[in-house]
Amino acid sequence: MNKKTVAVVFGGCSPEYDVSLNSSYSIIDALDREKYEVILLGITRDGAWYRYSGPKENIPNDTWQSDVKYLKNAFISPVRGNGIIEIETDCVTPIPVDIIFPVMHGENGEDGTLQGLCEMAGLPLVGSGSAASALCMDKDRAHKLVSLAGLRVPKSVCFEVMPNEDELLEKVRPLGLPIFVKPVNAGSSIGITMVDDYSRLMEAVCTAFEYDRAVIIEENITGFEAGCAVVGNLELQTGRIDEIELADGFFTYEEKYTLKTSKIHVPARVDADTERRLQEAAMLAYKTLGCRGYCRVDLFLTKEGEIVFNEANTIPGFTSHSRFPSMMKAAGVDFPTLIDMLIDLGFENAR
Repeated sequence: MNKKTVAVVFGGCSPEYDVSLNSSYSIIDALDREKYEVILLGITRDGAWYRYSGPKENIPNDTWQSDVKYLKNAFISPVRGNGIIEIETDCVTPIPVDIIFPVMHGENGEDGTLQGLCEMAGLPLVGSGSAASALCMDKDRAHKLVSLAGLRVPKSVCFEVMPNEDELLEKVRPLGLPIFVKPVNAGSSIGITMVDDYSRLMEAVCTAFEYDRAVIIEENITGFEAGCAVVGNLELQTGRIDEIELADGFFTYEEKYTLKTSKIHVPARVDADTERRLQEAAMLAYKTLGCRGYCRVDLFLTKEGEIVFNEANTIPGFTSHSRFPSMMKAAGVDFPTLIDMLIDLGFENAR
């Protein structure tokens, strides 16, 4: 059997750089070397691209770029047929690649930029393309589109320039308290503040603007957050629904990756009919946003049993604490099988 060459792209210029390293390590470790030739393409925080050939264990602790003997300047060529270009002092070498597996969370990786480069290069891609990736990263526009499909979304206001305090309070007061102030284009709860006192509102907006050019402020949804792993292109399947149990506050960056006080229940503590409704809502959002390959759709379930769309993550985490692979495992799909499925779906979508 001819092996397929899979290029795993990790790191990147994003506040979620560290999460990418841990997710990438899990995927690299799971790739079957009997089936795949694996190329590791790392991007530093400063935006330097390297082909990395060192120990995979150096990736999650961010020492992968420390030893130059394992690094060669390399990048994805936008010219069709070139694949990856590797640069040495007296030599420029094109390296054929069968498929790109981006494992970069947040801006400059999950937002359609890398996906657009792959599309320009004519390279098959694991996951959603540039349009769906960009749309899912934009919480405001994703909410507007999903609401047109019939799913409820949180009431919100969006600012693309810093408002003055009077304007801010006038637009936000109808949402009540508490409210959530978020960068429009960001993940892993970075830059998010839960505000339960208007005196803290301006500070929260300033914090969100540090991470993005636009800020969205959303009403609080009483209930709990549930997630659904969705896999497929046109024919979809889902994992089991999960449930986030919080001791207090909201699912912060620290809680997502340490679970110090929160718990994730897989499957969620809901009846079969409610789980089915959540899965159907997740698939509707997936189709509406044009996702391909895989996605984790996050929803709220209110105390009255109403489903509210939160967001769609086109490159969800693949760390040891990550929800997407846990939901698929609960549905009977182990991690190595899941990685194979995602690669196969990338080839299918390219065809």
